[in-house]
Amino acid sequence: MRDYLLTLCVTAAVTYLLTGPVRKFAIATGAMPEIRARDVHREPTPRLGGIAMFFGLCAGLLVADNLQNLNGVFELSNEPRALLSGAALIWLIGVLDDKFEIDALIKLGAQMIAAGVMVMQGLTILWIPVPGVGTVALTSWQGTLLTVALVVITINAVNFVDGLDGLAAGMVCIAAAAFFLYTYRIWYGYGIEAAAPATLFAAILMGMCVGFLPHNMHPARIFMGDSGSMLIGLVLAAGAISVTGQVDPDALKIFEGSTRQATHAALPVFIPLLLPLTIIAIPFADLVLAVVRRTWNGKSPFAADRGHLHHRLLEIGHSHSRSVLIMYFWSALIAFGVVAYSVHSASMWILLVVVALSAVGLVLLLLPRFTPRAPLWAQAFVPPRYRRHRRTEAEAREAVETGGDPAVAGAGAGAARAHGQEHEPPAEVRTPVPAGVNGATAIGARSRLPDRRKAGSRQ
Repeated sequence: MRDYLLTLCVTAAVTYLLTGPVRKFAIATGAMPEIRARDVHREPTPRLGGIAMFFGLCAGLLVADNLQNLNGVFELSNEPRALLSGAALIWLIGVLDDKFEIDALIKLGAQMIAAGVMVMQGLTILWIPVPGVGTVALTSWQGTLLTVALVVITINAVNFVDGLDGLAAGMVCIAAAAFFLYTYRIWYGYGIEAAAPATLFAAILMGMCVGFLPHNMHPARIFMGDSGSMLIGLVLAAGAISVTGQVDPDALKIFEGSTRQATHAALPVFIPLLLPLTIIAIPFADLVLAVVRRTWNGKSPFAADRGHLHHRLLEIGHSHSRSVLIMYFWSALIAFGVVAYSVHSASMWILLVVVALSAVGLVLLLLPRFTPRAPLWAQAFVPPRYRRHRRTEAEAREAVETGGDPAVAGAGAGAARAHGQEHEPPAEVRTPVPAGVNGATAIGARSRLPDRRKAGSRQ
C-alpha cells in the first residue's frame, strides 16, 4: 500500500506542477476555441490539459518500475507497456483534436486502433465467467472485439460527461478509487498477482485526476480537452480489461462445488469485473441517452447538444458547483455501492444504506423546486438564498410605475436571487467571446465579464 500511495502522490505532483506551464503553452498556441452554444463557461479557456495528465501517467509508471514491491508488475506482465502504447496514441489524437477539431469518425477510428495496439501487446480479455454456465474461454477474435468495444464505450462515456468544470476528472477519480479498493483486495487479500497491474493502473489514474482537479474546479483555468478525457477513459478501461481477462474465477476459491456453481454464486463478486461500466454508470447512462436522443431527432450520434445530464441539472435550477457535487454523489453511491455489494452480497445493511442514500440524492435533485424562507430570527444562520430580502423604495417605485404588483415583483426577485440568476442573461442572447489572450491569460488575473446589469439594479 505504501508503494501505491507513493506512486499516486508522484503522479499527482507531476500532473499538478505541469498543468500551469501547459496552460501557458495552450494560450500561446491558440488552443482556446470560441465559446459554442452548448458550452456553459462564459470566456475562452485553454485546453490541452491532457498533456500534463499524460506526463503524470509516464511519471507514475516510471516510479512504479523502480519500486521494489511494484517492479514485478513490469517483469511478469507486458500490460503496463501496452497501456503506455495505447495511451500515447490516443493522447496524440486528442492533442490534435484540441487544436484543430478532428472529425468524430476519425477519432472513433483512432480509439479502435489504440485498443488494437493494447490487444496486440497482451492487454485483452481471455475469458469471462457467465452465470449458470461457468468460465467461458474466448477465441482470439471474440476477445479482441470485446476488448475494443469496452475501450471505445468507456472512452466516449467519459468524453460525453466532460461538460462542467471538474466533472469528468472528479467522477473518474471516484470510479478509480472504488476500482482500486476492489483490485487491491483481490491482489493482496487473495494473493492473485494477475490483479496487480489493474491495481497500479487505478492508483495512477487517481493521481492524474487529483493533480489536475485544483486547476479544473469551477471556475476552471484550463480544460483537459479530448486529450485528457480520452486518456483517462482509456486508462480506466485498461484496468477493467486487465482484471477481467486475467483473473481466473477459480483462483479466488471462495466457494466450493463445481465450476458452474462457484461462478453462479460468485456473480456479485464479479459485477465490477464483468461490467466495469457500472463503476461509471452515470457517464455511461449519459452516453446512451445522448445517442438515443440525437438519433430520435434525426441527428448524428456525434452531434453535440445541450441535453446531457449536467445540462439538465443546470436547467432545473442548480448552480454550477452544486450540479457537479450532485454528479459526484451519484457516482460515488453507485461505484462504492457495487463494490460493497460484491464483497458482502448477503448483507442487507448494504442494500438499506444504498436505498437511504438514494432517497437523499432524490431530495437534492428536487431542491431547486422549493424556495423555503427561514424565519426572521434565523436569518443570520442560513445561506443568503434562504433569507428574506427587503426591497428598497426605488425598487418598489419601479414596480408600481411598470404596473406590476410590488409584492409579486419582490417575490420574483427573491426567487431569482435564491438561485443566483438575478442578473443572468438569456442563453439565446449570449454572444460568443472571441478566443485570445484577453479571455484568459497565463500571467495575472483572469479578465472580468462585462457588466450586464441594468441601471439601478443592486449587486
